Amino acid sequence: MKTISMCLMMCVATGAARADWLQFRGPNATAVSKEAKVPGDDLKVAWTADLPGRGLSAPIVVGDRVFVTCSSGPGQETLHVFCFNAADGSKRWERSMRSTGRTMTHNKTCVAANTPCSDGDHVFALFSSNDLFAFDLDGNLLWLRGLTFDYPNASNSLGMSQSPVVMDGTLVVQSENDSESFAAGLDVATGRNKWKLERPKAANWTSATVWKNTVALQSSKGILAVEPATGKTVWDYSDGASTIPSSAAAGDVLYAASHGITALAPEKGAVTQLWRNEKLNSGTASPLVLGDSIYVVNGAGVLIKANVKNGDEAWKLRLKGPFSGSPVAAGKRIYIVNERGIFQEIDPEAPEGKVLKEIELKETVLTTPAIAGGAIYVRSDAKLWKLQ
Repeated sequence: MKTISMCLMMCVATGAARADWLQFRGPNATAVSKEAKVPGDDLKVAWTADLPGRGLSAPIVVGDRVFVTCSSGPGQETLHVFCFNAADGSKRWERSMRSTGRTMTHNKTCVAANTPCSDGDHVFALFSSNDLFAFDLDGNLLWLRGLTFDYPNASNSLGMSQSPVVMDGTLVVQSENDSESFAAGLDVATGRNKWKLERPKAANWTSATVWKNTVALQSSKGILAVEPATGKTVWDYSDGASTIPSSAAAGDVLYAASHGITALAPEKGAVTQLWRNEKLNSGTASPLVLGDSIYVVNGAGVLIKANVKNGDEAWKLRLKGPFSGSPVAAGKRIYIVNERGIFQEIDPEAPEGKVLKEIELKETVLTTPAIAGGAIYVRSDAKLWKLQ
């Protein structure tokens, strides 16, 4: 009994010490690191790892492993999943698969546009081709699904980028498009459907937000919150929402990318609008909530700070844009990388906001960073970068 108790204490201590970045925009898609250890202000490139193909998918971090996807070949038909050692960037394993679905995309994007996700024991990689793979952390293939075989008209000529999320044993995937548009909850052990919902027939590149024990699915029609295990509707906000920047949750409030930003709170199976500011209009980047403020990067590359309680604007700071990826945060700092590969560290507590540091990666960066272990991970078109 004493040995068992000690083992349990060790497991709890290990879990408490580790705060992984398991999906697009990290913990519950908040884009804010929960670790006590934060990156320092003397950031520099610790290492880089070469990638054989393009990717808009963000890296994720599970313990001492960093996972990233990319696509290669004349028609982007080769799909890659990589696992790197966080300490030195050495490759632990690589898996290459052949796509079974459509690989056409806009020139700016690519087939590896969906960020993978993890439940801490498995890695789930979804691609724009509707190919879905489940691996254990050592790279053993557990199951795969060519969703195009099941739903042959689920495609988008510009490419799809909705990133999956995993919650309570259910992997939620979306393939929302102009034709056979759907969202589905899959059993993480088998890949079989637990449920499937028809979704609005419209191109959509937003990713789900995990909030208040629900998965919030965003579309041009609004936001639908469902139970992850059953797909049952919990509430439905039907006043429209963005199809590019995703919403952000913090505490009891969902800051919806709808008519600028609309703050929503759940109440008895519905949501109540707390406030709306149509001037907080995100461009491509998703909003970020840090402390008592919300931050939005508009289409002109201007970072706007506003109060989370009422949406009142505090200041505007022009950054070096343009941006395709979203900002992330740790401690009292915000980080974002523009399309030209200029990494920018921002002090949001300065009276008018202040850019503290810039690092020129000299690579095209179209994605969102990840934060873990006091380090920041950025993927470009050709490399994975660790800044520490």
